[in-house]
Amino acid sequence: MDTPPIAIPPLLIRNILTSLFIHADKSLLNLSEKYKPLLVLRCLLVSAFLFLLRLLPFVFPSLNPSDPQAFDYQLKPPKSNNYASAATAAGGGGGSGSGGDSGIARAMSQLLSIVNDIPVSSRKYEVVRSLAERLIDENLSEGSEALREVNCSVLSAAFSRALSQLQAAVVDRDRTGGDVAEGSGEGGEREYRKVGRVLRAVRYYGDAALTRFRKAREEPGRWGGSAEKLAAEVLWLAQKMAACGCAEEAVGKWASASHLAWLALSAEPRLQGSLVKVSAFLFKQARDLGRAEEEDEDEVKREQQRQTKMKMLMSWLPLLCRASSGTDEPVLNMRQRSELERVLEETIEMLEREEEQENVLSLWLHHFTHCPSSDWPNLHACYARWCNASRKLLLLQ
Repeated sequence: MDTPPIAIPPLLIRNILTSLFIHADKSLLNLSEKYKPLLVLRCLLVSAFLFLLRLLPFVFPSLNPSDPQAFDYQLKPPKSNNYASAATAAGGGGGSGSGGDSGIARAMSQLLSIVNDIPVSSRKYEVVRSLAERLIDENLSEGSEALREVNCSVLSAAFSRALSQLQAAVVDRDRTGGDVAEGSGEGGEREYRKVGRVLRAVRYYGDAALTRFRKAREEPGRWGGSAEKLAAEVLWLAQKMAACGCAEEAVGKWASASHLAWLALSAEPRLQGSLVKVSAFLFKQARDLGRAEEEDEDEVKREQQRQTKMKMLMSWLPLLCRASSGTDEPVLNMRQRSELERVLEETIEMLEREEEQENVLSLWLHHFTHCPSSDWPNLHACYARWCNASRKLLLLQ
């Protein structure tokens, strides 16, 4: 074995210390809501804990940041990466200059990974994102099927990673929001915000130290920035995938994110608005699944597309009903909202099976009627058509 035996203990020690600290921090947080001086003590303990984590590489030489492998930001990814295998297959699996082994595929993968990782406030963010977008567009302009497949596979991997980071960020925000909501009174909440700013600063520098010996690129969570930033990147990646002809992959991944959709129902309005924009775009793509196929297309694929549309409706239709419409700046304008209503009606009627339409419309009716602040999406006409069809079906029996 090339790996020294001391490479495992630091990870165990770090994980044990982290678990113990988080457990103790919960109790201290509850007490600090009653006794304000404990907020300062909690801040000091967090700073000391992160400083301890930063000392680990010096205690264990195997985690020394001076080691080039500590940064491990290699340009060429492992062969097991999704984009590599898919791009290799798309390029015919032959030549050395095509597929996942090509330099252009590795460069795109690295750029999209960096876009996920760095905060949008960084002056390098737009530079890196513009460069990634230029490479994607130039690949498309070449008119090469191999380059299009490279685009699709790299974008699909980036979309999965951004979606995973987005869900982790929403979970983290939901947990943090719950702690703040339990504060006692306006004064306590204002005091908590002050300490919260200090904690966020400490967390930032602690995270910067941890990235030296943790592959933060491969872990979803707080590294990529705010949930709104990640949602915007998910939308951008979905739009690029649609331009490359692989929107079905984005629709399938978004439709399967049922836990994220459930968390979105209780998210703050600004984040809900970002998720509504993603859902609106992908609902349009879901409606178009199978439209361009031949009449004799594979029945298995048609069934998969139907199931994807069903999951998309069941997961994200409640958010459309309950998300804030926005007063200062509406999430969708009147034309976009009317267009999305037509998209939803067409998608529901494409399900064909009466019981599936019933399940979707019953879900819509429940959330629509239990949210008095919103009267959108208005699917009354679609509901009436389903009732008439169900009545006729009963009379024919």
